[in-house]
Amino acid sequence: MKLLILLILCPVLLYGQENTPTKLAKYMRAQVEVNNFSGTVLVRKNNTILLKKAYGLADYEWNVKNTIDTKFQLASVTKQFTATAILLLIDSGRLSLNDKLSKFFPDYPKADSVSIHMLLSHTSGLAMGFKEIALSSMSTDSAYTAIKKIPFEFSPGTKSSYSNIGYYLLAKIIEKVSGERYAAFLKKNIFDKVGMKNTGVSNNESIVAKKAKVYCHNEEGLIHNPYINWNINLGHDGVYSTVEDLALWDKALYGTTVLSAGMKKKMFTPYGSENWGYGFIINPFYNHGHYLIAHDGGFFGTMTSFNRFTDDKLFVTVLSNNGSASHIIGYGLSAIALGKEVEMPYKHHRAKIDTTIYKNYVGEYGKIQVLKIGGKLYYNDADIELIPESKTKFFRADDNDRTIEFVEDKTDGYDSIILTKGGVKEIFRRSQKNKSFYQEFET
Repeated sequence: MKLLILLILCPVLLYGQENTPTKLAKYMRAQVEVNNFSGTVLVRKNNTILLKKAYGLADYEWNVKNTIDTKFQLASVTKQFTATAILLLIDSGRLSLNDKLSKFFPDYPKADSVSIHMLLSHTSGLAMGFKEIALSSMSTDSAYTAIKKIPFEFSPGTKSSYSNIGYYLLAKIIEKVSGERYAAFLKKNIFDKVGMKNTGVSNNESIVAKKAKVYCHNEEGLIHNPYINWNINLGHDGVYSTVEDLALWDKALYGTTVLSAGMKKKMFTPYGSENWGYGFIINPFYNHGHYLIAHDGGFFGTMTSFNRFTDDKLFVTVLSNNGSASHIIGYGLSAIALGKEVEMPYKHHRAKIDTTIYKNYVGEYGKIQVLKIGGKLYYNDADIELIPESKTKFFRADDNDRTIEFVEDKTDGYDSIILTKGGVKEIFRRSQKNKSFYQEFET
């Protein structure tokens, strides 16, 4: 109980005199100093910019800094533009949500059972992706032949499951129906109308001014991103942009410059069990209790986050070119902008403790399972180890911006945990059910 009181009081003492822009700036400085964030960030609320800043390097070899107009690959944030293009074709009568895939690709498996709506809403049953194909030098025809051999995950329309293949096919449908290349259609019908002058679609030939190089991690540190075939990796990915252009796009989505009110209603309606709209997720679990329309992206070193808290007129976007956890940073920035107290990032260090106490922590806390396997603690499964930084506080081995602190009860046991993600704290109570299931496994 004392710990919980301190958690409530300490942030007030630390940050009570600071305004929101100051808190946001301090949070991002810590993300740079502690987690080596590289990229750009924009936070806007009620048409007021609270933070707009670039950090890190666009080119590590030449030590070229990122600037606010540096262009970044968007990864899956691309999907909202693909969805918008499809809705424009529907609104003009050239396409229908009920059209079947077989109308455009009669040779695709189960094409008579897959509709445009299913492709947009991730209910088609098509598999997640085709990473190996996207990294190859295949021709577009060879890639399509290989992709259509990838098995469905379930019968079309029966479940929800995120699918890059679905959006790849939507991009090809845009080209078939419009008679234009995907990049040209998006430029003419979306980017030019919104004034997004620093936004386009990548290819493997064009030189794009002020476009950041992308770096991912291996065991030794940062390395160049692998070759990506942008003739194939399209529709679900492919668009590049800047935070300022994305802010223009956020504003456009409140009006009808691009999409009619009817098409926007279809786009922002949640479908299926996972609340997917068209190109967005609608009111996901990470919404801080505020209505949220969002999408994140990630492919090797590209990490992006796009968040519209429409009731609050809050927009938060984070773009990174070195694998920084943009979705977690966006989560923390959103919390600060919404008035929540957020812990600043800090360096985590392994502490030496008596591991026999681990048995006291094993259990289920909300949807989180803490397991003890071979003298170590794990988060949900044997892939994510929890590293001790004190007797009761642990950080995840895969992401030190996520910590778990065990809270003692009146009987010297532990009845809850404080889960911290991106500095945002949540309390989860320990379940008393099925305690026998959470046992110690020795290897």
